[in-house]
Amino acid sequence: MRVHFIAIGGSAMHNLAIALHQKGYQVTGSDDTIFEPSKSRLERYGLLPEQFGWFPEKITSNLDAIILGMHAKEDNPELFEAQKLGLKIYSYPEFLYEQSKNKTRVVIGGSHGKTTITSMILHVLHYHDKQVDYMVGAQLEGFDTMVHLTEENDFIVLEGDEYLSSPIDRRPKFHLYQPNIALVSGIAWDHINVFPTFDNYIDQFRVFMNSIVNGGALVYNEEDVEVKKIAELAENPMRKFPYNTPQYRVEEGETLLDTPEGEMPIEVFGAHNLNNLAGAKWICQHMGVDEDDFYEAIASFKGASKRLEKIAESNNAVAYKDFAHSPSKVSATTKAVKEQYKNRTVIACLELHTYSSLNAEFLKEYKGALDAADEAVVFYSPHAVKIKQLKEVSVDQIAKAFDREDLIIYTNPKDFKDYLKQKDFSNSALLLMSSGNYGGLDFDEVKSMINPSLKV
Repeated sequence: MRVHFIAIGGSAMHNLAIALHQKGYQVTGSDDTIFEPSKSRLERYGLLPEQFGWFPEKITSNLDAIILGMHAKEDNPELFEAQKLGLKIYSYPEFLYEQSKNKTRVVIGGSHGKTTITSMILHVLHYHDKQVDYMVGAQLEGFDTMVHLTEENDFIVLEGDEYLSSPIDRRPKFHLYQPNIALVSGIAWDHINVFPTFDNYIDQFRVFMNSIVNGGALVYNEEDVEVKKIAELAENPMRKFPYNTPQYRVEEGETLLDTPEGEMPIEVFGAHNLNNLAGAKWICQHMGVDEDDFYEAIASFKGASKRLEKIAESNNAVAYKDFAHSPSKVSATTKAVKEQYKNRTVIACLELHTYSSLNAEFLKEYKGALDAADEAVVFYSPHAVKIKQLKEVSVDQIAKAFDREDLIIYTNPKDFKDYLKQKDFSNSALLLMSSGNYGGLDFDEVKSMINPSLKV
């Protein structure tokens, strides 16, 4: 099969391109720019475009499919040529569904936790050598790619994102998968640029639950009020399995999980991650992994990349990097670190980087999100606000939104870096939360601030 990717360089797109190449498809692609690690990974598999840019001459009638990424625009010249030739154009999720029509589709949805839960499930299956197809939003230890597709595997595990499918398909991605087994971890308003009201956002999850095939299964977090409400009201014929946070305790920086066989030390920590673990356990049981085997495997799960990822540690200091940016994620992550390091000074730094977080109307959702930290810092770039063509956000607006009198706010990358450099990190836990990089912060330098033996 001949497949061409328009915008091949995205984190999801390049992984799908590699997966199809490994499956034996003839894969080509274009993009106007490609960053690391996508660039090196595409190059390794001989899939990196010779030149950056859009080339309509690459689009010919002998192509079997076009896969269109969100990075492309509606007026993309390659897309125009594909439409002119009447070629089959798929969005990323549409193509994944085509690849998995004859499999049992397991889809993990939710405003937060979906990458971690998907990663937990795949870790457990990998540990017990159970082969499945998958698509996950983070690089996992022991896995070469974030997408794996075969003809023979019975199951496919899909991380179900609620963001839009493509520039010409405005449906949320997870509406297209038609799961046999689905999980919803939580609902907290996000993607305000696409879903302007909370009700509109909730509706997307209602549609997702109603897309579960007849006779399928819904696993849901009953501690989340909105999830519980719409799960209980869902009327399509399916089995419903609620879950909640299991019992655990923290002793001297170690999290001990209550299991039928007694307490078990685990690598991940925080109430939100224990809640994620409970959801992953239900899914694994639906996939044929019994409870004892689940616990044996999950004990060695260290977390998904960029999700509470420990980047440096010394005798009395530690630093974590986390992808958290929405209010609910920021709050849960900050609380988790404080619970794990009760006797240390927790310094929580948050970069406001996404469309939602930089929206003046949405900012008020952050009230109290950093309260669990002993010291709280917010960084944002006025330049990023301009690029995203949003209304200017002032330092006063941010201070008011977080409602914390001692909040430290930086708008200049150098000032933020100098703050970290002069900091004494003795007996502390540093938490860096962002989907960006604080205007060019060198994380290797941060590592050496925590542990001088890691000097760059």
